[in-house]
Amino acid sequence: MKRFAKRILLLLLVPASFLWWGFSDDFFQIARQLDLMAGVYREVNAVYVDDVNPGSLMKSGIDGMLKSLDPYTNYYPESEIEDYRMKHVSSEYGGIGASSIRNGDSVLIYEVTEGYPAQQAGLRAGDRLLEVNGRSISGLSPQEIDDMVKGQAGTMVRLLVERPGASATIPLSITRGEIKSKNVPYYAMIDDSTGYIKLEKFLQDCYSETRNALVELQKNQGMTSLVFDLRGNGGGLLEESVNILNLFLQKDLPLVRQEGKTSGSNNTYKTRNEPIAEDLRVVVLIDKSSASASEITAGNFQDLDRGVVVGQRSFGKGLVQQTRNLTYNAQMKLTVAKYYTASGRCVQTRVYRHRSDEDGSFYEIPDSLLKAFKTRNGRTVYDGSAVYPDVYVSLPDTATLTKSLVRNLLIFDFASLYRSKHDTIGGASDFRLSDGDYREFVAFLSGRTYTYATQSEKAFESLKEASLREKYFASTDRDLIALGTALRHDRAEDLRLFSPEIKQFLQQEIVSRYHFQRGRFEYMFKHDPVFLEGLGIAHDPARYASILRGDGQYKVIGKPRR
Repeated sequence: MKRFAKRILLLLLVPASFLWWGFSDDFFQIARQLDLMAGVYREVNAVYVDDVNPGSLMKSGIDGMLKSLDPYTNYYPESEIEDYRMKHVSSEYGGIGASSIRNGDSVLIYEVTEGYPAQQAGLRAGDRLLEVNGRSISGLSPQEIDDMVKGQAGTMVRLLVERPGASATIPLSITRGEIKSKNVPYYAMIDDSTGYIKLEKFLQDCYSETRNALVELQKNQGMTSLVFDLRGNGGGLLEESVNILNLFLQKDLPLVRQEGKTSGSNNTYKTRNEPIAEDLRVVVLIDKSSASASEITAGNFQDLDRGVVVGQRSFGKGLVQQTRNLTYNAQMKLTVAKYYTASGRCVQTRVYRHRSDEDGSFYEIPDSLLKAFKTRNGRTVYDGSAVYPDVYVSLPDTATLTKSLVRNLLIFDFASLYRSKHDTIGGASDFRLSDGDYREFVAFLSGRTYTYATQSEKAFESLKEASLREKYFASTDRDLIALGTALRHDRAEDLRLFSPEIKQFLQQEIVSRYHFQRGRFEYMFKHDPVFLEGLGIAHDPARYASILRGDGQYKVIGKPRR
């Protein structure tokens, strides 16, 4: 009996010793690396030829370490906590309700939010900011200017601005208010049967804003369908996504499984309440910028065959972050888990711990490794490839000329000038520039700097470089020169050729000067191909049902190219 007891004790002690050895070895490695880092830090701080800022030096080291993990694990010192809260938790602050942008040496008011103090005081997008509270902004950083304009609600800020088309500078006294950047910036009935909700981010109060919008739209007794727009929505709080899904899905339904290294990172999220729109037809719009909580929302609408997803493939972020408090009031946003939608798939497309040896780019999961999953109705969807829409809508390529005009703020500047010359334009959705207006825009561009290269010119440059490397250029130089000359763009001809596209950008920008963000949406309703495709499906109950049943081409969604 004693011999048996000894054997049992030995069997228990051996694994325990290995566990202790493993733990001890990990502890030693961590302590060793921290000691090495501290040693490097001390030496640089003590004897480096130039003075260094200890705080900046350490932050650079921490940032470099975390960058090797993934783009979402970040460190925030105490000085950046407020900016972090504004970006990831709740965008509420004391201010005037306007944003600015730097254009060369100038700072321009970029957007004014309707209904807030800046708009009520007469500040306009396109105004050039000269002074804040009597102090010139020349040489100040955007952050310094922002800090001067923001302040406690009820206090006053004095601005001096220069307005396009105005002969004198304009002084404005604006009383600051409580500014809340809305998660739902716009919602409306598109027609008698279809509502529209634009959800821009998943921050604090996202659920209540979405619910309030839905309740308000449902007051229209004829509403049978909803276009739910998640395009450009980079995500936010996972719980808000689950709560929003609960508006459309029955109680006690598992939606998201979260799995990490520790038990504290594991969780399953279910719907907790009775839905308020269980029978409403829903069309969800996504694009390549729809990420994280947007993908949880769109992915579950798809997995549970509760709505039709329309647009382009989403971003592909299947990772979950948590905020961890550090010493000295610092914080870290740390990736702690992956999430899995109702079908069991993870939409994460990139493996951040593996990078290309050639250019350092992240490794993407190849099609051959993607796994198939089934929706509630038996349709096939795949993991590792973001959320692929049920109905894919291709977007036309934007001309490089148009991109240059947007990038150099020339469309923005012309819209500001147009606003100074025209008091009204009528309704947002029906606004059109005349041919005379467009000729005025072309004249406005005269003498202004904007460079661009067409796709043909870029392809020619690549051909020329290859020819030089391979020693062929000497024998074919005349042909290449002639080809380059033939492909060289003609600015005046391009402005004529791409005028329909450029007009679209001009019209939407001009509309925003009169009708603000609301006007951009109302203009979109007649010109956006993704929205129009979604609206068509919302209006067609037979096609909507066919897609969700998985008839024909809708049986397999986003089939990999194996």
